Amino acid sequence: MLSSVAAFLAFASVVSASNVVDLTSENFDNLVTGDKYVFVEFYAPWCGHCKNLAPAYEQVGDAFASTDDVIIAKVDADADRDLGTRFGVSGFPTLKFFDKSTEASDYNGGRTADDIVNFVNEKSGARGRVKKPVSHVLDLDPSNFDNQVLDSSKDVIVEFYAPWCGHCKSLAPVYEKVGAAFVNEPKCIIARVDADAHRSLGERYGVSGFPTIKFFPKDNKDGEEYSEGRSEDDFISFMNKKCGTQRISGGGLDTSAGTIAELDALAARFMKEEDAREDILGEATKVVDAQDATSAKAAMYYVKVMEKVQTKGNEFPTTESDRLTRMAGKVSSSKADEFAKRRNVLAKFL
Repeated sequence: MLSSVAAFLAFASVVSASNVVDLTSENFDNLVTGDKYVFVEFYAPWCGHCKNLAPAYEQVGDAFASTDDVIIAKVDADADRDLGTRFGVSGFPTLKFFDKSTEASDYNGGRTADDIVNFVNEKSGARGRVKKPVSHVLDLDPSNFDNQVLDSSKDVIVEFYAPWCGHCKSLAPVYEKVGAAFVNEPKCIIARVDADAHRSLGERYGVSGFPTIKFFPKDNKDGEEYSEGRSEDDFISFMNKKCGTQRISGGGLDTSAGTIAELDALAARFMKEEDAREDILGEATKVVDAQDATSAKAAMYYVKVMEKVQTKGNEFPTTESDRLTRMAGKVSSSKADEFAKRRNVLAKFL
């Protein structure tokens, strides 16, 4: 049978879906009993520094999720001021460590997930480890900057950042999403460089504040100042325009990918004018023949669909689109892109 403490932790995990335990005046003394190592953040929901710390602190909780004698916890000391007063909290966030004790000591170390995990490991003898999320943003340094950024076959956007910069921390999750959106575009690169650690790169491009974002198109490797908005959609729209891509949030393709306007019109006519299908198929074939190498494959798919409709019936575009949708999650990302383009073409027949 679970102990009351273990039962509470299990309940908290289910309810919050977080490995950081929420402490209040009601449960604090039941959990901080001196038989476990407890690391506590005293925070306020409105505190900017607390918001910046939150993602890293969740990583700390995850690092010790399977360690029985370590608890990573937090207290909303704005809502629960008695607890804050009890432990001398006068600013946010305040971090304290209970070394198998009910008496707290101040934590004054670094505030990255690695810093806190290393501290707790040293104090407790645990072996917590920060799980690094997969990143689709290319990290640059002097060893690879020129090979990547100055490659005339690539369009590259670069964020020059500093690890301590608050605006950079706020931008980081947005920028990661942008990297994920273009993961299947090898010639459209989302990159970043720690210009505090690699100051020569920042100085080379006149970086005087953080974050500074520059775009290096194929035809201008001097770098152009990026002055558009900084939302995920802003970045994606900018890169699509510059790279000639059609990406959306999440890495998929928009509904125009793979389609050709002239053939879209013929597809609609093909489904409506059944008596004229042979003539329309002939027109479509001529359009295909006139395409360049980059669009010939996409154009040819229209003709294939027309031929399938003639042999399998008018329901083919619907059944084939449904089949491709079911298969999309079982194939490689490049194949999923191909399926998305086919579904876009099939939609023109519906």
